[in-house]
Amino acid sequence: MDAADPRVVSGLVIRTRRGRLSLRLQGRAVAVTTTLLAVLTVVMGITLTTGDFELSVAEVLQALFGDASGAADFIVNTLRMPRLTTALCVGAALAVSGAILQSLTRNALGSPDIIGFTNGSATGALVVIVMLHGSMTQIALGALIGGLATAAAVYLLVLGRGLQGFRLIVIGIGVSALLLALNSYLITRASWQEALEAQAWLIGSLGNRGWDHAAAVGIAVAILLPLAFLLARRLSMVEMGDDTAMALGVDVARSRTALLVISVALVSFATAVTGPIWFIALAAPQLARRLTRSSGPALVPAALMGAVLLAGSDLAVQRVFSPVLLPVGTATGTIGGLYLIWLLVTESRKSRA
Repeated sequence: MDAADPRVVSGLVIRTRRGRLSLRLQGRAVAVTTTLLAVLTVVMGITLTTGDFELSVAEVLQALFGDASGAADFIVNTLRMPRLTTALCVGAALAVSGAILQSLTRNALGSPDIIGFTNGSATGALVVIVMLHGSMTQIALGALIGGLATAAAVYLLVLGRGLQGFRLIVIGIGVSALLLALNSYLITRASWQEALEAQAWLIGSLGNRGWDHAAAVGIAVAILLPLAFLLARRLSMVEMGDDTAMALGVDVARSRTALLVISVALVSFATAVTGPIWFIALAAPQLARRLTRSSGPALVPAALMGAVLLAGSDLAVQRVFSPVLLPVGTATGTIGGLYLIWLLVTESRKSRA
C-alpha cells in the first residue's frame, strides 16, 4: 500500500481532547453510508406496509408505538417486524464476518461460506436439533461451538506452514466438504419429521421467525459488532502485512485471534437463527469496498450493505413469488453462485496479468 495514496491520507480526522481516540471520515464513505441507510429505510418501509394486508405508514408507526388496532398491531409486531429485525441483524452479522475474514486472508474468496465456518456452525446446530432436541438458546450455543471448532481445526491445519490466505481458503474448502457430508449423515440419523425440519433449516429461511429469534441474533450483534468496529483500525494494519503491522505497534497474533473469534461468533449466531444463508458474507463486503473505494475493510458500510441485501432479498421472495413460500436462502444461493463464478473468473484473470 502506497503511503501517498489519497484514500489513506484524505478525509476529516476527529480526535478526542487528549488524542487517545481518533476517527478518519472519508467523504465518499460517508456518502455511501448515508445512501445505504436511506435505501435500508425504504426497504423497511415497503416490507412493513405491503403484503396480503396493506397498511399505511401512519398505521405502521402507530403499531410500533402501541397505538394501533388489533389487526395492524398483530401484522406489524407479530408477523412482519420480527422477521425484518432478524433479516437486518443476520445480514449485518454475515457481512461483517465476511469482511473480517476477507481482510485477514487478503483474498476475496475468504468468506465463512467458502472456508467452511458456516457449515461448521450448521453442524453444531444440527447436533442440537437432531440429537438433543434443544431450545433456541441451545441451538445458538451449538452453532457457536461448531463454528469455533471448525475455525480451530482450519487454523491448526494451516498454522504449521504459515498463515497464508490462499492456503487457508484451500484447506477451508476441504473441511467444508467434510462437514457437508457430516451434515447429510446427521439428517439420515434423524426421524422422518426431524429430517424434514433439519433439511428445511439447512436451506436458510426467515419464515416463521419470531421475537425470540430476533432477540438471540440481536443481542449477539449488539455485543460483537461494536467490538469489530473497535478493532477495525488494527484489522486494516494487519491487512498490510504482519511486518508492517508489527512495526506500527500491533500485536498481530492477538489481534488476528480476536478478530477471528468475532467473525466466527457472528456467522455462528446468524446461522443458528436462520440456517446457512449464502452469498451475503461473500458479496456484501466487496460491494461496500467498491462503492466506498476504501483501502480498509469498511466494516460499517459492509454491515449496512449486508442488511440491505438480505432484507431486500427477503422482500423480493415474499412479493415476487407470493403465494409460494420460497426460502430466502434459495434466492441468495442462486445469485451467490453466479457471483462466485464471476469472481473466480475475475481473480483468474488478475493472476495471469
